[in-house]
Amino acid sequence: MIKSAKGSRKGTIGILTGGGDVPGLNPAIRAVTLRAIHEGYDVIGIRRGWAGLIDIDRDRGLCEVDCCEVLTEEIVNKTGRTGGTFLHTSRTRPSHIPAVNVPVHLRDKYKDDNNDLTEEVLKNIEFLGIDCLIPIGGDDTLSYAVTLHQKGVKVIAIPKTMDNDVPGTDYCLGFSTCVTRTIALANSLRTTAGSHERFLVLEVFGRYAGFTSLLPTMAGAANRCLIPEHKFDMERLCELMTEDRADNPSRYSVVLVSEGAVPAGGEMVFAGHEKDAYGHKKLGGVGDLIADELKNLSPKYNAGRRINVINQKLGYLVRGGDPDAVDSIVPMAYGNLALDLILDNKSGRMVCLRSGEYDDVPIDIVVSRKKVVDVDKYYDRGRLRPAYKSFRKKPLFIMTSE
Repeated sequence: MIKSAKGSRKGTIGILTGGGDVPGLNPAIRAVTLRAIHEGYDVIGIRRGWAGLIDIDRDRGLCEVDCCEVLTEEIVNKTGRTGGTFLHTSRTRPSHIPAVNVPVHLRDKYKDDNNDLTEEVLKNIEFLGIDCLIPIGGDDTLSYAVTLHQKGVKVIAIPKTMDNDVPGTDYCLGFSTCVTRTIALANSLRTTAGSHERFLVLEVFGRYAGFTSLLPTMAGAANRCLIPEHKFDMERLCELMTEDRADNPSRYSVVLVSEGAVPAGGEMVFAGHEKDAYGHKKLGGVGDLIADELKNLSPKYNAGRRINVINQKLGYLVRGGDPDAVDSIVPMAYGNLALDLILDNKSGRMVCLRSGEYDDVPIDIVVSRKKVVDVDKYYDRGRLRPAYKSFRKKPLFIMTSE
């Protein structure tokens, strides 16, 4: 059993990871923990994101294995080089808990179809003796951190998401590894596409923002890319890909498709009707739709002969495994930035990278707007590919958050 940490040396820092896993989470946990211990703090790792802060039964004490654990240098040094999150994660939203997910010990108190357990979260933060909370997540996870900040909890946020779409920062943990893997997998699949002289359709993550398809295409991973910010014309796509294939001595062409891409006159393609805690249906299948349409349309642009299609959803292949160099270095910096803010007695901030410099911004920026690709600056609508004129004074990953 773990006890409340109110008697700790300088204070207690809680850390959690929410939403999808990405490479870079464990290095961030390691950076926070090592620096915090060095500065005289105790660190509690909360399991399964926000779920860990509603599952605690204060009357029965706290099972360390189930809800949280005291983090040590030995623990984080073993995991800090690995992918995923050893604290585990979930898409829990404590202000919107369905009846079926209300912890058993709270079901007499919360009986609605949808329940706000924020009161329990606040009590459990106090029960654990947490003086400052460091959530690592995307805009969904961090939007609830904004709620806690507004209720007086000291919060320092760290942005992560492969989509790189958290407002206020040019970089979110996981994005570099995602781009690296996407390029590598696209290059691997070229051999099959070329051998059979086919179109290659690769579906990648990206619900509302197309950074994960745009940047690899800019780096040469594909001929064309489809992003959520622009509804594409299927006939134009087929025409362009047929031209690309004809110009290629190996007779194939490649398109990267964001999962949130939408054809003109169509809608997003969902894998089912069920919504997560933040109201999102699971995306998946636009690559299948595009592959079928390309095959059917291809005779029109290929002298009456059909071009077959290789269709691959990259999905979890780009989010699993170890972090690359950027997703090992940036989380180290972000973790130390978070501790700098705590030592300066600041809260309600999110650490960030802006125009190549580490900084921090008010956490409220997370809920102020959506971060999406500036189509006018970075996308050629007619050619369905990245647009760029000059890289002078651009940040590392080209597309800024402004």
